[in-house]
Amino acid sequence: MPDEPPDRSNVRPPHISRWDLDKTYLRTEFDTMRDLVRTALERADEKRTNPGAATLLRELAEAKVSIHILSGSPEQMRRRLEEKLKLDGIAWDDFTLKPNLKNMLRLRFRALRDQLGYKLPALLASRTEAGDALSGVRETLFGDDAEADAFVYSLYADIMAGRAGEELVHRILERGRVYEDVTEATVRCVRLVKPEPVVERIFIHLEQQTHPRDFQVFGARVVPFYNYLQTAYVIHEDGRLPAESLLRVAAEMVTLHRFDGDALARSYADVARRGHLQGTKLDALVAALPAFEATAPSPAKDEVRRMVELLPPQAELARAKWKPPEEEPMPDYIELVERHNPRHKKRKK
Repeated sequence: MPDEPPDRSNVRPPHISRWDLDKTYLRTEFDTMRDLVRTALERADEKRTNPGAATLLRELAEAKVSIHILSGSPEQMRRRLEEKLKLDGIAWDDFTLKPNLKNMLRLRFRALRDQLGYKLPALLASRTEAGDALSGVRETLFGDDAEADAFVYSLYADIMAGRAGEELVHRILERGRVYEDVTEATVRCVRLVKPEPVVERIFIHLEQQTHPRDFQVFGARVVPFYNYLQTAYVIHEDGRLPAESLLRVAAEMVTLHRFDGDALARSYADVARRGHLQGTKLDALVAALPAFEATAPSPAKDEVRRMVELLPPQAELARAKWKPPEEEPMPDYIELVERHNPRHKKRKK
């Protein structure tokens, strides 16, 4: 068993990466009661990760990015989830799970599925409780399309930027049927916010194959993706991931998931076509190839080199389609809150 993750709580990070687990990092099924039982009983070594996720997380930690996990999995699964992350060689700095047993004992059954009343206050508290210690530190957030991650993360970003204030947040939480004491605690956090543009990117894993255009309402800051190489391309351009780290993510896609060089390049083209890439830093990938190839296995070495050779025309496409994730009109969260609430979606079927 790998050692405990190092304590970096007193170190100011250059960047924060926040991760959901189920359907984002882990390939989890919980659509039926049988799925839930099987997931709860799985050993750590039986849990599967999404393609490229483990390598990306390891590389981010190696680049001194602070890893914060905020998952809707119940607190009772902590031991097995931590074991899984340790098996994958992941070092984290913060690990928050949902207090579902506490919610059940308090007869708060709405809270069992609610993400807005769980994740939003947790995100806000993590920044406001840190005070000035995290001033200027930006974040990249990872979630999926199975719950309300795009909605919650975007709202969090607009609160931290000073665009969504107390009154609006209170109305959103009321419309989302968040419990009153949670609403009050969340609004108290909003009052403590010192506005600054905290959220750099929001990545949404298309686990349920939702069409990317469904997320356009949240603006270019939200990047829907099909595989973690796509996120690595974007994070590399953002300056958060070294070139050789990107190449190692690509290598995992080859060795473990049977991607070839053309498929790796198509992953770039898909994100570029949707306006999330600038078409820069290809020279850094070329420069990193020799060091990468010195240790990479032969199939990965050949296919990753092929990928790099195919990227220049795709970079031209990226430059033509680029949409800067600069300030855009704020989404209508009042209208969106019911659409992104699983309880409401179930009732409408």
